Amino acid sequence: MRLGEILDGSFNIFRRHFGVFMRLSLILVWLPTAIGIYLNLRFSNNPFALLNLFQENIGRSIGITLLIVALWTVCSLLLTAGTIRTISDSYLGQEPELMESLRFGVGKLVSLLLVTFSKGLLLILLYVASAMGVGVLFFIGRLVGPGMAALMALVGGIGAVWFVIWAMCAYGTTTPIVVLEELNSSFDAFGRSWELTRGARGKVFGTIMVTWLISQAVPGMVINAIGGVVGIAGNESLQPLFVVLASLIGIVLAPIMPCALTLLYYDLRVRREAFDLQILSEQLGTGSH
Repeated sequence: MRLGEILDGSFNIFRRHFGVFMRLSLILVWLPTAIGIYLNLRFSNNPFALLNLFQENIGRSIGITLLIVALWTVCSLLLTAGTIRTISDSYLGQEPELMESLRFGVGKLVSLLLVTFSKGLLLILLYVASAMGVGVLFFIGRLVGPGMAALMALVGGIGAVWFVIWAMCAYGTTTPIVVLEELNSSFDAFGRSWELTRGARGKVFGTIMVTWLISQAVPGMVINAIGGVVGIAGNESLQPLFVVLASLIGIVLAPIMPCALTLLYYDLRVRREAFDLQILSEQLGTGSH
């Protein structure tokens, strides 16, 4: 499938099973979303108050922050796994069930957490290695002259950004692999994703970027822009409404990216491995109908 076909298929699945997706989102994301809304409304007009509160209670603040991050990560992974299960059931021509999707997500949670944590560490290492590479190029350029140093740093920076994006796209299908495949180890998902995305990393990048823009960036910018205009017009009392509305839109559109990545995963497997629906049915333990 081309990128347009993946997006079209994602929206068709999203529309067809909208009720299941919304119940999944509301069950799993309402609490971290409510925390985000509270923090936004309380500190958006005075961010220094949040900084002061953090400095006054550093240990407690770090603990609460880690707890919120952990909560959001767990809820997000459960939502992603449940969404992938829903899509897979639809792919098999079966009617998705909410509780089955939730149970399936819980069963995959530990493996998903291990892979997500490992990807986070990998991303940090890539950033550090890239920054060191740019720094080396800068100092080499200084031996020639200030202009060359700036040029080499610019070229190195562009190369570093490309390298990080390329590497992360290589591991862009680890989540559907963990959810849908039987692996000897959760970390085998990295090697599987590397091979599966070989020659298709531009497609992975395009899928992630377009779905992120459609589901998160553009709706959020539009709502925030409207809220800003309302604030400038003197109706600042309505701004909390736009904060809540932006968060609700995020909940509604959250399943779109997992939909697109799952369809991309199936497309890559069909192209490379002649993937069969019977195999998927056996992996999910549903049996074919």
